[in-house]
Amino acid sequence: MERTNFTHGPDSFPLPIFMFAGGAIGNLIAIFVLSVSIREKKSSAFYTLVCGLAVTDLLGTCLASPLTIADYLDPSVLTIPRVCEFHSFLLLFFGLTGLSIICAMAAERYLAICCPYTYQRWRVDRGFALKFLFLIYISHIFFCCLPAMGASGSELQQSGRWCFINWRTPEPVAAAYCALYGVVSLMLILGTIVLNLAVCSALLLMRRRSARRPVTGGSQRRTALSSTAETQMIAVLVTTSVVVLVCSAPLVIRVFHNCFILKEDSKADLASIRIASVNPILDPWIYILLRRSLFQRILGLTRRGRRTRRSSLPKTPMNPFHPEDTAEIGNANITAQLPSTVKSATHNANSLCQTQTDSGRGL
Repeated sequence: MERTNFTHGPDSFPLPIFMFAGGAIGNLIAIFVLSVSIREKKSSAFYTLVCGLAVTDLLGTCLASPLTIADYLDPSVLTIPRVCEFHSFLLLFFGLTGLSIICAMAAERYLAICCPYTYQRWRVDRGFALKFLFLIYISHIFFCCLPAMGASGSELQQSGRWCFINWRTPEPVAAAYCALYGVVSLMLILGTIVLNLAVCSALLLMRRRSARRPVTGGSQRRTALSSTAETQMIAVLVTTSVVVLVCSAPLVIRVFHNCFILKEDSKADLASIRIASVNPILDPWIYILLRRSLFQRILGLTRRGRRTRRSSLPKTPMNPFHPEDTAEIGNANITAQLPSTVKSATHNANSLCQTQTDSGRGL
């Protein structure tokens, strides 16, 4: 295959080096931040999945990027069939595994918030999440090894910078595998979107119900802490989901396009894989920037801003006197305007009522 050298040049070579350094350093920092978190966070299934995604991104960066850098140094590296198959496997595996872990994170939050009894019955904890991560890895390794077993073929793309499955082949088995990979990726994307929408709507409904319910001081503090933790988890989930879906969607679109339309566009293919390669660089900074301490500061600043806006609003004038005080003052004014004989009679009547009340208390 002839290599189209539109990626060669002095300005294109530092790009994979910068991407490799950014992905490796960022994910190492993210894993360190997650490892020094509080014990409750470490033992939760959600943050176990988050740490699993960070480790997956780190492995993908450290395994795939060196092959790309080596190809820039020696353009014959990816022409070796075994190396090309391995590079294709890496891109297939880590792209699909990232989508699966994100979908698992959304499913975990959905069970915890919308189906708490099922969540407790299944004992979804750190051990459960580790077993699920192991299942994802084993199943995806088998699925992504199928091209090397003969289900499809791996080929060097026209740009000469990356290898992928032969997605424009007329062979029915290879075309079926290409379509199956695209369908699985699309189902994971749609499942993540639906679960995130369900979780966010359930949280909004719970907030409205809790706002109407009167609470005491102690329960209010516990509710506030729990609400902050839930909000932080949802913020991490939604932000990570948006980044992963935006970075993965172009490659999934190109898979369907090349599988069914069979129209070659090497620049679009290369752009889609480069966008997908940005995902491991952006993911770790979400965990770093949205960690608990920084997130609580952001929430505190937001609440202060709301209080400031509320205090700046014009307040409705209130009666300085209590209604009972107003009634007493009105009665005193009326009594002051009465004649002296009526005032003395009123005073005697009041004294008689007071005497009867005291005598009743004595009995």
